[in-house]
Amino acid sequence: MQLSWIPPADVLLAEAEEIIKDSDVAIVCVGLSSELEGEEMREVDMPGFRGGDRTSLDLPDTQERLLEAAIAVGRPVIVILTSGSAISANHAAEHATALLAAWYGGEEAGTAIAETLAGLNNPAGRLPVTFYKSVDQLPPFTDYDMIGRTYRYFDGEPLYPFGFGLSYSTFSYADLRAKRTPNGAEIQATVKNTSVRDGDEVVQLYTADGSSDNAPIRSLRGFQRIHLRAGESRQVSFTLGSDDLPASTLEISVGGGQPVGNVSRVQGTL
Repeated sequence: MQLSWIPPADVLLAEAEEIIKDSDVAIVCVGLSSELEGEEMREVDMPGFRGGDRTSLDLPDTQERLLEAAIAVGRPVIVILTSGSAISANHAAEHATALLAAWYGGEEAGTAIAETLAGLNNPAGRLPVTFYKSVDQLPPFTDYDMIGRTYRYFDGEPLYPFGFGLSYSTFSYADLRAKRTPNGAEIQATVKNTSVRDGDEVVQLYTADGSSDNAPIRSLRGFQRIHLRAGESRQVSFTLGSDDLPASTLEISVGGGQPVGNVSRVQGTL
C-alpha cells in the first residue's frame, strides 16, 4: 500500500514565480520521462500521451504553464529539455534566453549541464531528429509513407531542423572543391574557427538530387566532428562511391547544418 500526496499545482506555480523574482537567472527543467513515453504503456492515458505513444509534441500542460509563467517574470530563463523524442517547445524557443536539449542523461548529466551553462564546456552536439512546431505539420500517424516526414521529405519550417546545434565558437566555410572520379567523387572544403575560443564543429555534407518526383529534398551523406583552435583553419574531405552517385547533376552543401537559413556553409554542384 502506498499513500502519496501532490501539492496543488497553482500553489507550486505561485511559489516558483516568487523564487524567480528574487533570482538573477532561472533554470527551468522540463520535458518527458519514461513514465510518459515508451512501449506498451497501456496505463498511460492523458492529454498528449496514450499507451506510451505521443498524440501531441507539446510539453505536458502543467509544465507549459510553469515555463510561460517563468518567462513572464522577466528574468533570463534557461530551459533544460529532457526527453527521448522531439518536443514542440515553441514558447521556449521564442522567449527563453537559451534552450538545452539534455535528452535522458546518466549519472553525470547534472555535471555536464552545469559545465555547459557555466561555459566550462563548449558544446557541439547536433540534433539527430527534427523538432517540429506541431504534430499538425506531420501526416496522419496511420500513414506510413515517408513523404512529409524527416528532414529528407519534410518541406515545412521546423522548430529546429535535423543536424542543428550551437556552440560558443563560430565557424565559416570556403574553398569548396568537388569532382567526380572513376571511383565516385571527392569533396573538400575549408573550415575556419572565426571566434576567440577553441571549439568543435560538426561538418555535414548534404546532397540533393531532383531527378525524380519522389527524390528526397536532401540527404546527409557524411559528417565529421573536428576540433579547431581559435582562428585555425582546416581542410575537410569527403568521398562518395560511384554507386551513390546519380548520372544527373547533384547539388552539394558542406556546412554546420542543413543548407537552410543562415547556417554557415558552401554550396555547389557535382
